[in-house]
Formats: sequence, structure tokens, C-alpha cells
Amino acid sequence: MTDSTGWPNLFIAKQFLEPCTCREILAEMSAAQSDAATVYGRAASGSVDQNVRKTLRIRPSVATVGSIVSRLLGVKELVEKHFGVALSECEDPQFLHYREGGFFVAHQDGNTGMTRLDTERRLVSTVIFLSNESDSPEPGAHCGGSLVFSDYRTNSKFHMIGEPGTLVAFRAETTHEITPVTHGERYSIVSWYR
Repeated sequence: MTDSTGWPNLFIAKQFLEPCTCREILAEMSAAQSDAATVYGRAASGSVDQNVRKTLRIRPSVATVGSIVSRLLGVKELVEKHFGVALSECEDPQFLHYREGGFFVAHQDGNTGMTRLDTERRLVSTVIFLSNESDSPEPGAHCGGSLVFSDYRTNSKFHMIGEPGTLVAFRAETTHEITPVTHGERYSIVSWYR
């Protein structure tokens, strides 16, 4: 899927997770332990910087992590074909919870040649949406928290409104952000193919 100019180049799989699977993962995430999510710069270890990224990283069961990795590897060939790249593996996914005020500034996930970190090996980023996004407050949905792609060369922006269970994949060097959540809670899963 792309906008009318052919940008951004997105691989989209609707119903990547069935509704019942989304509900099960959300229930598990609500009960699991969490920590502030880290960001990576030029240092090898991540640090918490809530001026850059304000979200919680949840620690689900090993079985849930394994299930998501298995599903991502199940569509790896389709992703390779879509982007014309050879991929070898995917990183363990991060299960994320954005509360009101949560966000992640515009950034790139890898493949930019700007750092020598292990994250630089990321070729394709993935986001799996678990919660509903709405323009106005309603039960069980969040406002804000949009996945927005930016092309600063053309001053273009593309807002991806994801539905629960939808997977979107994009090249890791694509600039993207999560806008501040203004109402409710946003849940998602992210990972990266290498």
C-alpha cells in the first residue's frame, strides 16, 4: 500500500492476528510486568529517554513471544519478495503499551549507515496493531498514537491508521513516529527482520 505518489512503500497484512488472538495478547499484556522502553543512540546499550520515547515495554510469556516470531517468519518470504531483499531472521518482538501522553519521536530503525550498532543490521521494520484508533474518544479505543511516516525531502507525511490484528512492514531506514496518545491506551507489537 502506498499513497498516490508511490510513497511510502508498505507491506500490509490485514488479519495477521485473528481477533481472538488479539484479545488474548491484550489480556496477557494487561497482567504482565513492564518497564520504560529504551532508545538507542551511538552507545551499544539502550537508555530511557522520555523526551524521545515515552512508552512501556511489556514482558509477555516466552510462548507468546515465540508465537509472534513464528508468525513473522511465516510471512518472511512475502516480505522479502515485496521489498526485494533477502532476510535471515527476525528479532524478538517488543510488546508496547502507550498511555495518554505516550509517543515516539520521528526516527529510523536501522540500515542507515549512521551507527555501528547491532540495530543497524535491521532491514525491515514491522508493527502489529492490537488496539483501535479513533478520531474521538470512545470505549476500548485510543485517540492519537498514530503511526506516521515522513519524507523530509518532499515534506510528505502519511498517517497509517491500523486495525487490530493488522501487520505493516516497511524498510528500516524509513522515517516514522508515533504521535502522542491523547485519549485511551495504544497497544502494539514491533519487530525487525535482518
